[in-house]
Amino acid sequence: MGGKNKLQRFAENLTFDNLFQYSYEQLYQDAFPFKGRWSSDFFKNNLPIILELGCGKGEYTIGLAEKKPDFNFIGFDIKGARLWRGLINASEKNLKNVAFVRSKIELINEYFSKDEISEIWITFPDPQPQKSRTRKRLTSPYFLNRYKQILKDDGLIHLKTDSDLLYKYTLELLLNESHPVYYHTDDLYATSEILEVKQIQTFYEKIWLSEGLTIKYIRFGLNHEK
Repeated sequence: MGGKNKLQRFAENLTFDNLFQYSYEQLYQDAFPFKGRWSSDFFKNNLPIILELGCGKGEYTIGLAEKKPDFNFIGFDIKGARLWRGLINASEKNLKNVAFVRSKIELINEYFSKDEISEIWITFPDPQPQKSRTRKRLTSPYFLNRYKQILKDDGLIHLKTDSDLLYKYTLELLLNESHPVYYHTDDLYATSEILEVKQIQTFYEKIWLSEGLTIKYIRFGLNHEK
């Protein structure tokens, strides 16, 4: 995407009232206004909140929001040009149960309070294959500890990935740290089970499937006693 198109999208992003993007200084000097109050002050209802991390164009955020109107959805990503597409789609579909946050996932606890999130979806994150970047994997202990601070005790986390490395790393970590694993498969579309995770395919997922790659999936919770 050309620089001009990016600048146009960044400018258009500012016109949406369901996009939030705060600088480090704003977050640390003034608390994010909807932290702990997303339901009451922004969505203005008591519906559960589902969070998609690294949402990109918001394909899961939008797709799930259409299928599940009794939930609120928040897509979280650092790339403003990608979020633009999600914002456009939410607007065109008149989805009032969708919001987006443009920020680094490391800052997630600045935006949400304890027990504010019911589910987290992590869809095709960067597997960070270099050993030196293990901590950057979105299922590393570093990030799981952050999720633990905002996810309800019985909350679910969904990981969908094309990476064998990330799938095996995550599964081993969860088992070693006694986090409950409710379901996992290293070939999602080879299973005959009817699963919600199969109902939405991202643009790149369709390409990978056409190239013969397998999609992996883990549904798990967090051990809040650790």
